Amino acid sequence: MSSEPPRQGLDYRSAGVDIDAAEDALDRIKPAIRATFGRRVVADVGSFGGLFRADDLGREPVLVATTDGVGTKTRIAAASGRFDTVGRDLVQHCINDALVQGAEPLFFLDYVGVGRLRPERVAALIGGVAAACRDHGVALLGGETAEMPGVYPEDEFDLVGTLVGVVEREAVIDGGRVEAGDVLIGLPSVGLHTNGYSLARRIVEERMGLGWDDPFPGAAGATAAEVLLAPHACYLEALRPFLRDPALHALAHITGGGLAGNLPRVLNGLGARVARSAVPPLNVFEQLVAAGGVERDEAWRAFNMGVGMVLVVAAEEADRIEADLAEADRRPFRLGEVTGPGPGVSWLD
Repeated sequence: MSSEPPRQGLDYRSAGVDIDAAEDALDRIKPAIRATFGRRVVADVGSFGGLFRADDLGREPVLVATTDGVGTKTRIAAASGRFDTVGRDLVQHCINDALVQGAEPLFFLDYVGVGRLRPERVAALIGGVAAACRDHGVALLGGETAEMPGVYPEDEFDLVGTLVGVVEREAVIDGGRVEAGDVLIGLPSVGLHTNGYSLARRIVEERMGLGWDDPFPGAAGATAAEVLLAPHACYLEALRPFLRDPALHALAHITGGGLAGNLPRVLNGLGARVARSAVPPLNVFEQLVAAGGVERDEAWRAFNMGVGMVLVVAAEEADRIEADLAEADRRPFRLGEVTGPGPGVSWLD
C-alpha cells in the first residue's frame, strides 16, 4: 500500500474562479442597473434572460442591433487604475452605430471578461455602462461577467456590448438617397474615442516616454491617461432633431479606418472629396502624429483625426442644417462633397 498522504481536494477557487467574488460584484451593481429600468423592463436583475416589452414601438418598427468593444483602450484603463470611463465609451459607441441608421436606442447587454475578478473593478466598469445607459434612456437589460484565468492575464479585462434600437421602417437611413453634390458636414470628436489605441499606446510609451500618470504635452496639466481615456462622444442628442429631416441622406460614424474607411460605407457606391484642413485640430492627434512620425495618410486611417460623425445632406439644405447645428453648439464644419461613382474618398489637401 502507498504511504503517500491523500491529496487535498480541489475546488473552483483553487482553479482561479471565485464565485463569492462574482456574487459580491453583482450585489454592488444591482442598484445602478435597476436605475436604468423603465416601464418596458419586466424582469429583475439576475434573470436568465432580460425581458423587454415591445408592444408599442411604432407602426412598422425595425430593430437595429450592433455589437462592439473598446479595443485596447482597456489596457490604459488597467494600467492607470481607472475603470469608470470605458463602460461609457462602450455604450456611446454602440448608440452612435445604431444612430447612423436612424435608430433610437432601447436596451443594452454587456460582457466583461477578466483574468481575476475584483468586485470593486467590475462595479466601476458596469457602473460606467449603467451611467451612460441612464443618461441616454437605455435599459441595461442583462450581461455576463466571466472570470477566466489562463485566458486573460490577471490584471487585464475585455469589455464588449450589444445595443438594440428601433426605427420606423420608412425612416431607416441607409444611404439610398445619397447623390452627387450632397454636402458633407462633420461633427467633432473629443479624442481617440475607441480606435487607434494600439498605435497610440506605443507612441506614448516608446516615443514620448510617458507614464500614464505623467502630464500629456499641451493638455493643460491633464495626464496621459486622462487624455487618452476621454470617453467616446455620443451624437444622439445632436442628431435626434434631424433623423426625420428629408434633407439628411446619410450618417457615417467615424471609427476604425478613419474617414476613408467609414464614409464610403454610406455613400451607395459614390465617391467623396474631403478637405482635411477643414477639421479643427485636436492637440492629442497633433502630439501623437508628431512624436510617432506617423505619415499623414496613415494617421487619417488609424485615427478619427477630430471627426466623430459625418452628415451627408442635400446641397440646397446644407446651410440650414449647419446653422441649426451651430446654434445648438454642436460645432459643425463643412468637410466636402459627394462626387460621382467611386472610388472612395479623395483628399483635397
